[in-house]
Amino acid sequence: MMEQRNPQSSSATKVLVFLLICGSLFSCAQCQEKMTEDSSAEPPWPSTSPGFKTRFRRIILSIFLGIVTGLIFSLLFALLVRWFVRYINRTPILKGPVVFSPKIPPKTLQLALANETQLLGSSPNGKYYKAALDNGLTVAVKRLEPFEPGSPEAHSKSVKRKIQQDLELLASLRHRNLMSLRAYVREFDRFCLVYDHVPTGSLEDAMSKVRENQLQLSWEVRLRIAIGIVKGLQYLHFSCNPRILHYNLKPTNVMLDAESEPRLADCGLAKIIPSFNRAASGYSAPESFQNCRYTDKSDVFSFGVVLAVLLTGRNPVDPFFGEASSGGSLGQWIRRLQQAGEAREALDKSILGGEVEEDEMLMAVRIAVVCLSDLPADRPSSDELVSMLTQLNSF
Repeated sequence: MMEQRNPQSSSATKVLVFLLICGSLFSCAQCQEKMTEDSSAEPPWPSTSPGFKTRFRRIILSIFLGIVTGLIFSLLFALLVRWFVRYINRTPILKGPVVFSPKIPPKTLQLALANETQLLGSSPNGKYYKAALDNGLTVAVKRLEPFEPGSPEAHSKSVKRKIQQDLELLASLRHRNLMSLRAYVREFDRFCLVYDHVPTGSLEDAMSKVRENQLQLSWEVRLRIAIGIVKGLQYLHFSCNPRILHYNLKPTNVMLDAESEPRLADCGLAKIIPSFNRAASGYSAPESFQNCRYTDKSDVFSFGVVLAVLLTGRNPVDPFFGEASSGGSLGQWIRRLQQAGEAREALDKSILGGEVEEDEMLMAVRIAVVCLSDLPADRPSSDELVSMLTQLNSF
């Protein structure tokens, strides 16, 4: 049987629920009214007063300006200290002989330069002299006039100081295939550079005698000269820090000792002397004058021309190479013959001998043609050239 609900208890329950809901609504209404009153009332804090806000802004602005002023003065003080330290530590401009060899007494060198010296030769970049010191040592002196007459560089201490620093760097180079700078003397408008005297002369002198049938240079000697030249370049390009470029490699700047061992002269002078004459010649890389870019591959191009001179015995300034039929240069001529399979026609007939030597020379022609590539990226490095040339004997 289902249980019957009492109608009276159900009504009472409904009334109780209604009263509870009304009470809750009344309480919520009171809370909301109180919150509204609290929010509309003005707080007792003084932060909203205009005077307090003005004083607070002034304090913040004063602190900010103080910080900025302190930073500016600290920066200026640091710059002043840095400038003073550089001024104290800057390289002084030296006067008189600066000697790097114990065999050369400064006073003796000064006296020898003041006396009459024997002229060895001249170029657009200066004159070469032979000077005999009182101690019996003979030196070669190159007198450079790096400044144009009346140019502001001639009176600039910073330019002279930079040249002096670069010359001291060149004096620190030591390699059997380089002409070492033994001393230098700075005068008012010129520098006198002192080197070892090489009485046998330059590669240009030797090749001139070869063309006049006054001297015989075998292929073995010529190959040794080529290897010595590229070893000197390898030292400049890969062993020096910072890297040093020759800038002016040609037979007149390759001195030969009594054993026909080559020694590079004028290394880096075109870079440090403002007015150094590096006019276009048969030994200059095309990019050095087309876009004034000069890299180690530009030195490699010049070496390629020197190697071509050793192989052919010809002079790049020969009028023959000015004709269109020859391509306009020694490099173009030897390249055309090599590509046509007629490289043997380019070889110096005075050094043609056995079959093995001829094969070595034909391989050397290929190396020269690669060095003479129009694009620097297509040329080998001096480091690679040392390996390529030294392996010719075992070819």
